[in-house]
Parts: sequence; C-alpha cells; structure tokens
Amino acid sequence: MVVKFKGEFPFHLHEDTDDFFLVIKGSMAMDLEGQSHPVKAGEIFVVPKGVTHRPRADDECEVLLIEPKGVPNTGDPATAAAKPRL
Repeated sequence: MVVKFKGEFPFHLHEDTDDFFLVIKGSMAMDLEGQSHPVKAGEIFVVPKGVTHRPRADDECEVLLIEPKGVPNTGDPATAAAKPRL
C-alpha cells in the first residue's frame, strides 16, 4: 500500500513479520530502540520482526509499505490506525 504521512506514528512492533518501507517522495526517520535512521526518497528500510520502531516525518512524505494482508499497522488490532481504501 502507498501512504502519505506527517508526524510521528506510535512506537510498535510486529512479532511475526518484517516491515518494508520504500520512500517514494520526501524523507522520513525510522526510530528503533534508541537509534534514529534517516530514509530519503528512493531508499528502502526494513524493520525486522520483533523490533520496536516508529516512523516519523517532519514534512509529508509518501511511502510504499509491503506487509502481509490483514496485518495491523501497529501490530495490535486494538490500536491499529484505519486503512481507508481509495
């Protein structure tokens, strides 16, 4: 799925699947357990399963996310953000 976001997503983890991010436009940071990694347009970042992380962007960015169908974006159905279809 392709998403646009600005600001901080909550810290979360996915116990059974990696999280794949390809920045299409703009830039973001991926915060991982005490570290921050900048990710610019054209770059890929993969968060291994079981690693607590938070994507954030100071300005709006567009990102391609690849994840198995039905996986909650926070790893927990109770706290997952809505995924509207266009």
